Amino acid sequence: MLNRIHSTEDIKKLNGEEMAVLCKELRKFLLQKVSKTGGHLASNLGVVELTVALEYCFDLPKDKIVWDVGHQAYIHKILTGRKEGFDHLRQLDGLSGFPKPNESDCDAFAAGHSSTSISAALGLAKARDLMGGKEHVIAVIGDGSMTGGLAYEALNNAGKEHTNLIVILNDNQMSIDTNVGAMSRHLNNLRTSNQYRGWKEAVKQFRNNVPVIGEGTYQVLKNVRDGAKMLLTHGALFEQLGFKYIGPVDGHDLPELIELLQNVKEMNRPVLIHVKTIKGKGYPYAEERPWDYHGVGAFDLKTGLPTSKGGKSWSAVFGEKMVEIGKKNPKVVGITAAMSSGTGYEKFQRAFPKRFFDVAIAEQHGTTFAAGLAKGGITPVFAVYSSFLQRAYDQIVHDVCMQNLHVVFAIDRAGIVGADGETHQGVFDLSFLSHIPNMTVLSPKNGWELEEMLDFAVNKWDGPIAVRYPRGTAETAFSENKQPIEYGKAELIQEGEKIAILAEGHMLKAAADAAKLLEADGFHPMLVNMRFIKPLDEAMLRKAAENCAHIVTVENNLRRGGFGSKVMEFYGDKGIQADILNLAFPDKYIEQGTQAQLFERYGLDAAGIYESIKKRLGE
Repeated sequence: MLNRIHSTEDIKKLNGEEMAVLCKELRKFLLQKVSKTGGHLASNLGVVELTVALEYCFDLPKDKIVWDVGHQAYIHKILTGRKEGFDHLRQLDGLSGFPKPNESDCDAFAAGHSSTSISAALGLAKARDLMGGKEHVIAVIGDGSMTGGLAYEALNNAGKEHTNLIVILNDNQMSIDTNVGAMSRHLNNLRTSNQYRGWKEAVKQFRNNVPVIGEGTYQVLKNVRDGAKMLLTHGALFEQLGFKYIGPVDGHDLPELIELLQNVKEMNRPVLIHVKTIKGKGYPYAEERPWDYHGVGAFDLKTGLPTSKGGKSWSAVFGEKMVEIGKKNPKVVGITAAMSSGTGYEKFQRAFPKRFFDVAIAEQHGTTFAAGLAKGGITPVFAVYSSFLQRAYDQIVHDVCMQNLHVVFAIDRAGIVGADGETHQGVFDLSFLSHIPNMTVLSPKNGWELEEMLDFAVNKWDGPIAVRYPRGTAETAFSENKQPIEYGKAELIQEGEKIAILAEGHMLKAAADAAKLLEADGFHPMLVNMRFIKPLDEAMLRKAAENCAHIVTVENNLRRGGFGSKVMEFYGDKGIQADILNLAFPDKYIEQGTQAQLFERYGLDAAGIYESIKKRLGE
């Protein structure tokens, strides 16, 4: 059946039995492809019937479906002519794992971060109204995204606009980790409010059986029914915000979904459909442990186990060190934004459950919450992905740094992350953190140095401080170099002349390999592990300029405003003459690919660094 689908128009030619077969084939196809390429699996297995129903009922690309985050859009991609691209999903120059309008005009809005869909959909709906259009606009949100504050800002705005907008809440009780917080409990209450559904049906049956009761009597009954709804669904939050609430409905009952969507198309007002789905549906391992199959690498379909295992990850090093720190320092608490497993915080969570806080997908709140804890004498360590920390920029500036509060930011997935592409590359944090007053920024060269920097940040510092480290297996190179961390001090790896290579964090390994290539050509470069990006080790920078005519900076960040820019600024401000070569990522959004591929493409592997230096030397 799947071979017959080349566009959403082909779905409309299928009958009910054929669509049921299509759903089975879609799950099989998805499992076969993602088990080889890796990707977001469990969330997509859960939306098969919902996606088929949407694309059966609506006319793409005229109608607009906005997928929140986008990690639920694989089925949508398969059904909109991109099935063949799944052999290269999330690979260099291949099919993106997120909606991309430049891939297909059926992708209404680009996404990769949480809670944006309702805002974007409302914008599209109001643009339609202003342009005199008639198309439908649908936002599909869920998989934890309703725990993000932006979703409620959008709901509040959309409800008062009284425009034709459909919001589908895909309620699978999960984000990456299990949903937490009051909103999750509210949805659980809605999900189980059989009393209200029974009352609603009774009023409807009474009206149908006694058609001559009169409008006045029916309105009284309707008011009673609505009052029951307010009582039994704890305030009917969505209706109070101006939406017509429908649900909860079975997100795997395809005929019911189709009938419901066809009816909702006729409502010219904001509507929210509460759809209940099972994350990971159709694959037992993913149903049992959806958090483990949210984002996966390649795995064995029969066993569900990864096909390759690396060494200890940076996240694991962080998590284990935090347990050690927590045992010694009772004032330390952990904070995460729905990413306890992703950041390696599970062991700390188990060891100190009362000192661990999952704030859900709410980095802004998490940051100001941390500021409040710090003001109260607690030392919070907020573990957060670099690309997600962007949401909390104002809170870092205004709530943490302006008051010079001791909040520790453990910035995971800093630099290039790889296959998730533009939306997830953590190549901005050095630029947006290092210019904020009172902020200290460190970057470790290997796993041991991460442990030492965490200890320094928690126990030996008093102020805003960030430790940024990459995705993947923690470096073990330079393990023999175990000089203690001193505030604002770099680590001299080797003396040299003519060329000084100043490396940020784990980029030291590639820089050192490039230095060996230069040594084979007769050069003897100076090699420095900077450790501190802010403040820079000014004495080391002076030493480099005194001994070497050429200064090379290497970093896993965008060039603009990054580590290299700070070095240039220092030399310029001090009037020190030096030929400076900044090696970093260019001023663009960096595409998907493996980390190794992207470092090679942008000249940040050992060979690329070597070639750039030789070119600068004129050789």
